[in-house]
Amino acid sequence: MKIRLGLLFSLALLASAVQAESFQVKDVRLEGLQRVEPGLVLRNFDVDSGDQVDQSSLATATRRVFKTGYFDDIQIARDGDVLVLTLQERPAISLIRLEGNKAIEDEALLKGLEQTGLREGDVFKRATLEKIRLDLLRMYAGQGRYGADIQTEIEQLSGNRVALNIDIKEGKVATIQHINIIGNSVFVDEDLKDLFSLKLPSFWKFFSDDDKYAREKLAGDLERLRSHYMDQGYVNFSIDSSQVSISPDKKHVYITINITEGDQFTVRDVGVAGELVIDERKLLDAIVVEPGTVFSRKDMTLSQEAVRRKLGDNGYLFANVSPVPELNDDKTISLKYFISPGKRTYVRRINVRGNTKTADAVTRRSLSQMEGGIASTAAIERSKERVAQTGYFRDINVETVPVPGTDDQVDLEYSVVEDNTGNFTASVGFSQTSGAILNLSVSQDNFLGSGDNVSFGITNSDSVTEYKFSYFEPYYTVDGVSRGYNFFLRETDYEEEDISSFSTDEWGAGVTFGYPIDDYQRLSFGLSVEGVKIKPSTDVAAEVSAFIAQEGDTYTNFIAKASWSNNHLNRRIFPTNGYSHSASVEVGVPGSDLSYHKEEYKYRMYQPLSEDSGWVLSTRARLGYAGTMGGNDYPFFKNFYGGGLRSVRGFDANSLGPRDSNNDPFGGTAAIDFSGELIFPIPFIQDSNSMRTLLFADAGNVFQMDCPAGSSNCESGIKFDEIRYSVGLGFSWLTPIGPLSFAFSKPMNAKDGDDEQFFEFALGRTF
Repeated sequence: MKIRLGLLFSLALLASAVQAESFQVKDVRLEGLQRVEPGLVLRNFDVDSGDQVDQSSLATATRRVFKTGYFDDIQIARDGDVLVLTLQERPAISLIRLEGNKAIEDEALLKGLEQTGLREGDVFKRATLEKIRLDLLRMYAGQGRYGADIQTEIEQLSGNRVALNIDIKEGKVATIQHINIIGNSVFVDEDLKDLFSLKLPSFWKFFSDDDKYAREKLAGDLERLRSHYMDQGYVNFSIDSSQVSISPDKKHVYITINITEGDQFTVRDVGVAGELVIDERKLLDAIVVEPGTVFSRKDMTLSQEAVRRKLGDNGYLFANVSPVPELNDDKTISLKYFISPGKRTYVRRINVRGNTKTADAVTRRSLSQMEGGIASTAAIERSKERVAQTGYFRDINVETVPVPGTDDQVDLEYSVVEDNTGNFTASVGFSQTSGAILNLSVSQDNFLGSGDNVSFGITNSDSVTEYKFSYFEPYYTVDGVSRGYNFFLRETDYEEEDISSFSTDEWGAGVTFGYPIDDYQRLSFGLSVEGVKIKPSTDVAAEVSAFIAQEGDTYTNFIAKASWSNNHLNRRIFPTNGYSHSASVEVGVPGSDLSYHKEEYKYRMYQPLSEDSGWVLSTRARLGYAGTMGGNDYPFFKNFYGGGLRSVRGFDANSLGPRDSNNDPFGGTAAIDFSGELIFPIPFIQDSNSMRTLLFADAGNVFQMDCPAGSSNCESGIKFDEIRYSVGLGFSWLTPIGPLSFAFSKPMNAKDGDDEQFFEFALGRTF
């Protein structure tokens, strides 16, 4: 009303000022502007120097300026041939104050107000204020807060500014008192209500918000209800209405849903039509819908995606696959997939972004999809998996970008986030058993961005002095043949550690080559030489004395190793999907001072419980067996050991299994380990790629298949009643200096003499 009165008043002034006759405008002068740009007024006023104007044209131009919404009043006067516009600007919103809101944060409310057309710095329009109040009430009603109350106040400030004070009383979320489904006969109410996220109040209501009404939850529940019927063949199912009634005190909600179930349909036949650029049989094999079964919309959609993927694997990335179900009179459906493949797509260029440390060639050598080749969905996804398996990157995304001006070329954009690939450990400590301890180790999986692994370490204590170095090239040749070297020197005094009464001097060096079988499988072969000298103490165990008496105390061994791996894990560190197998054989070849064989098999599996939930079920297993060759005794220092973070958590590292005649851990020639883990997301942590929490249950032990000479308390063979069990909670974190893991464990069947360990930690390994 104020705008209209101002406009009428201005026009009245105009009539008197310009005396209703037309004249030629020599210039236009603006007065009263403070914040509004003059150009905005002149663009809308649309009167220029030299124009002939009259009362009607000036009134039209003035209305256009008013419609901009920036002014409360406009007055027009004539100063000779100069037209003078005196404008009174509307106040600006200097500040928006929100009070009383807790359920919806300030940022979310201000963003909602901004979408409505109200934000700090904008021109204040009084008509917008009531709309804002209603919009806020609708936002709270969507959360089930029907008792919310919004009060607004305008506070005048200096400089033609205002502050808006919005006082909010959110009220409580209305609880659901009744859910009534009308029209169902095939499924009972209880089964249908179980599909809903909205629930009636229960004994557990204090620990759950399921009985709190929200509009978004109801919309999701109705879609789940529709999907349930459509997946059971009721293709004519419909939700006729959904009514939400509110109690007079606005604290309770009553939901009524009216449905029509319709008839159940089965599948009569399935076919494909259109331009079949690949074999029809291959397309039909991808379809999971089978004739004679109950129709399922979910299976129809899964089949649609499978057919599209099959076409994508053959280069038709932008194929269109449209399922068309035809309803027959006998309550059957003829389902046909119409295919429009489009042109076969080629990859013009592959770009890798985000690899600031890693050389571009290191990433590209892992790609299965090549530039210039036919684009394949399978090759693109496999390339992403192989880059992830390098362990150099924390996050990897791939985007297919059409090349402008073409309809058969794409660019692939691989975006990576580099991870910490180096571990550095330096520590100085003291223990009663080992005395002063100095430990320094550096491991770099991506040395200088080359993709090569380099590590060296120095350990010095009263019981152990060790120097070790290794270098590994995963791509010694361009086709994926790997090569690695290692060297070590070690002096170990087990008597200082109160483990056994002997010490050893060891040295060794070796080389290993790996050969790819396919994208997942690999064979490795290695040859090394090692020297071992055993130095017994006066009270050495009888088993060690008997071995020295038979084989001597100094040995030079030539060791051949072979291994096979089949790795389908989605990434090397913190995998969440896939499985891996590995098997290895180690042989002290004839001509060595000690001939022996040692075999080991390992298995890991990760199965997500639901997509993108962070809940993953994991299992692992280890089986080991070793024995002698050539008639000599098996070297006891090659035994398997059990217990600790890598075996059965809750027991001291290497403490399980047979013990020597001095009752110290001695290890064994057979090993069995099993573990089940439930990986779950960390609350309030958005980025789970650098942390992992899990519940675990471990089982295992080591056994002596042939009792060594001198043994007085040995029982040979695998004794399943000696399997140890434990349960606990584990946590791993990728710190800047390397992975750090903790475990809180409880042995379930510890026996007398077992060394239990409730808390364990390790730097340099993950779960």
